[in-house]
Amino acid sequence: MSDSRKRHEALLYHAKPKPGKIAVVPTKKYATQHDLALAYSPGVAEPCLEIAKDRNNVYKYTAKGNLVAVISNGTAVLGLGDIGPEASKPVMEGKGLLFKIFADIDVFDIEVDTTDVEQFIATVKAIAPTFGGINLEDIKAPEAFEIERRLKEELDIPVMHDDQHGTAIISAAALKNAIEITKKDISKVNIVVNGAGAAAISCTRLYLELGAVRENIVMCDSKGVIRKDRETLTSQKAEFATSKDIHTLEEAMQNADVFIGLSTGNVVTPEMLLAMGKDPIVFAMANPVPEIDYDLAIATRDDLVMATGRSDHPNQVNNVLGFPFIFRGALDVRATKINEEMKMAAVHALANLAKKSVPEQVNIVYDEVSLTFGREYIIPKPFDPRLIYEIPPAIAKAAMESGVALEPITDWNKYREELMERSGSGSKEIRLIHNRAKSNLKRIVFAEADHLDVLKAAQRVHEEKLGHPILLGRKEVILELKEEIGFTDDVPIFDPKTDEERERRSRFGHAYWKTRQRKGRTLSEAKKLMRERNYFAAMMVNENEADALITGYSRPYPSVVKPILELISKDKGISKVAACNLMLTKQGPIFLADTTININPSAKDLVKITQMTASLAKMFGMKPNVAMLSFSNFGSSNTETSKKIRESVAHMHRHFPDLVVDGEIQADFALNPEMLAKEFPFSKLNGKKVNVLIFPNLESANITYKLLKQLEGAESIGPVILGLSKAVHVLQLGASVDEMVNMAALAAVDAQQREKNRN
Repeated sequence: MSDSRKRHEALLYHAKPKPGKIAVVPTKKYATQHDLALAYSPGVAEPCLEIAKDRNNVYKYTAKGNLVAVISNGTAVLGLGDIGPEASKPVMEGKGLLFKIFADIDVFDIEVDTTDVEQFIATVKAIAPTFGGINLEDIKAPEAFEIERRLKEELDIPVMHDDQHGTAIISAAALKNAIEITKKDISKVNIVVNGAGAAAISCTRLYLELGAVRENIVMCDSKGVIRKDRETLTSQKAEFATSKDIHTLEEAMQNADVFIGLSTGNVVTPEMLLAMGKDPIVFAMANPVPEIDYDLAIATRDDLVMATGRSDHPNQVNNVLGFPFIFRGALDVRATKINEEMKMAAVHALANLAKKSVPEQVNIVYDEVSLTFGREYIIPKPFDPRLIYEIPPAIAKAAMESGVALEPITDWNKYREELMERSGSGSKEIRLIHNRAKSNLKRIVFAEADHLDVLKAAQRVHEEKLGHPILLGRKEVILELKEEIGFTDDVPIFDPKTDEERERRSRFGHAYWKTRQRKGRTLSEAKKLMRERNYFAAMMVNENEADALITGYSRPYPSVVKPILELISKDKGISKVAACNLMLTKQGPIFLADTTININPSAKDLVKITQMTASLAKMFGMKPNVAMLSFSNFGSSNTETSKKIRESVAHMHRHFPDLVVDGEIQADFALNPEMLAKEFPFSKLNGKKVNVLIFPNLESANITYKLLKQLEGAESIGPVILGLSKAVHVLQLGASVDEMVNMAALAAVDAQQREKNRN
């Protein structure tokens, strides 16, 4: 993607459809006058009076307990430096978004227009009653040290400067495990820290708590080794000044065991790496360009344990592994501080999590056969679903044991369940499927690429490295549109109707005719049909000239599905194909089937639809819990529809006992665990979170998915065609660019899975 294109897309993302990345939404009913009278006057007086009696009641009656302030003055923003409070706001909103999607913590971002330390502290103290915690962000050193120290001392809510402690906690966990893997002794290792800003100072202090020895640490800044004889050292740099007779980074690296990079890219050479001791540990955390390139480093030494700040290499030191979950645990016990004990608890919890057996969902996301503790896996992955219920309990326990928790937790099993419920944000599934698509790029045909939105989707797929797009349509139109949207990279473009494609049309037509010659199709007709883009595109996939196909944007669904079903054979053992939509709801991801193909499936059809949909859920790394829906519950009606569902369920209970499935059941009971447990304690769905809904007919499924999409704003991936032998998927007429990108990513993963099955 060109720099101008990146800039345009980033600006558009932040500006449309409404400016910014976060919003305030109501959490209570507000539809009636009665609701409003409770929300504001006169009802609001009652909680006000209760809080006036005891200010701790503010946690009972307001959002304070789940509200964090992300506060900055914009003096040290990312790699942008001192850009001021207004310019820092997009970053602070972004931090708020990460708090929400990873730990379900609400955020107000606050940009303070002052560089005066006392004024900044006074401002934060004045607004602190609003919040349950304070996350300081992008404040330059050395002021950041004093601001955090004072606020921690003078406020009774958790305060953390993530720039300092986030990287420190994550890298300390990684260092703990790297030292264990290399069988070193942390009290004896020689550590070189390159960089002396807030993060480097905090990291080094935490390594000391982990057991490192100050005399074995050498810290460097842009001027070289920080020595005791250097003039005008800040108090923080003076902590780590050395009297050793070394002056340069190159000298410091001689026989070093550990290199910690928090500086700038490409400052470590292969020669420096070769000068280090046996089994060196190198954390090159400058981002986006590490202190030494990952591929160069591992090519230089095969005994290396390496981490970076990048997601495209093993062992990413990513702050998102820390701050959302640290604040989650602190808020949940109403901690008055984030102290050293809590930070160290996070270190040990993260380190220990990397040693545990990795869920198959994580292996699937990162396209690994089996992630196991070792040199290339010393720290958990950011998409690991266990983070939300492993790290906060460790923080909460440390807060309780160190005496800073005002509301201790007593039922830890219940707390873990509550944390699991918080992780239900649907956008996570999109991130996961995109991440998998990137792991093994597939050739994806866009059959309607001469439509602007389809081309935009193909451009996104190409630029985000989700796949290799192949564009079908009128070539001159596609080229004009490419120029219009700044899609300058060369990608294959084919127009099935041109003379250039005569040979391929003939070849495809002959191959198609061989499958249809006894079904009334002539060779001449078959070759003529290859001028139609959907036929041509499907044959590209059939003939292994592409791996996946996306179509359907510009034509009604039935008219597109018909040729696809004619050209693409069914999977082994499948008599009827079906379709499923993945809805990303507030309760988490839910698969709905059959949403587009089978009008009135039989009981036998429903068994197959259920099996195929359950397999799709597994492809997303989820254990399927299937509710087969009806207007009746467990025999309360004897209509043909209800009996059909019961027959399907009985068959699956008998022949597929390991699949969690039950019905017939009404939707509200399926999705409300308390109602289900009370009325139907015998159901196999009790104690399970239903994530697959099977409908008795097309009407109910299609209406439901479209209502969810329009009224609830649930994002949808689909319809996903189930039961075909190739990764071919048909969009809904007029699908959005985002929907097409998500479907393309899913088609890529579908193709990956088929490739694995063949091998």
